Amino acid sequence: MNIKKESFKATLILDTHEIKIYDGLTKSISKWWSEMIEGSAEHMGETFTIRFGPNVFKTILVEELVIGKKVVWQVVDAFIDLPSLVNKSEWVSTFIIWEISSSASGATLELIHVGLNLDMECYHVCVAGWQSFLHSFEKFVTTGVGDPFRLSDSN
Repeated sequence: MNIKKESFKATLILDTHEIKIYDGLTKSISKWWSEMIEGSAEHMGETFTIRFGPNVFKTILVEELVIGKKVVWQVVDAFIDLPSLVNKSEWVSTFIIWEISSSASGATLELIHVGLNLDMECYHVCVAGWQSFLHSFEKFVTTGVGDPFRLSDSN
């Protein structure tokens, strides 16, 4: 896996513990990303499918887990049914790397979406999505209540 300079990156400084962040990425995805989830992200080798309505999904393989430190996902299937996109499966073969570390004010979470770059048709809409769901993740790990996608959001 080659982490390209142009891959999407975001960093959150969170007033919480590393294990709470790790648990949010492995056990509580439905609380901050999408309530429409099938499968599990708790163990290496597992897959889960996250949906955003009937026509948008990502199927993700859990590649690496280091408790309280790192989570790595590989997107093995995807479909983003937006009229503006010719390539509706651009996320396939991208990697989503979550790195967790201690900071003076709590913990730092860095997201690197390897392969999500300006060459992708979905780049701007996907970055906006990540920004929204990172805000939801921050709310979830600090207050216990996130703002995940709900099926009613697509109506």
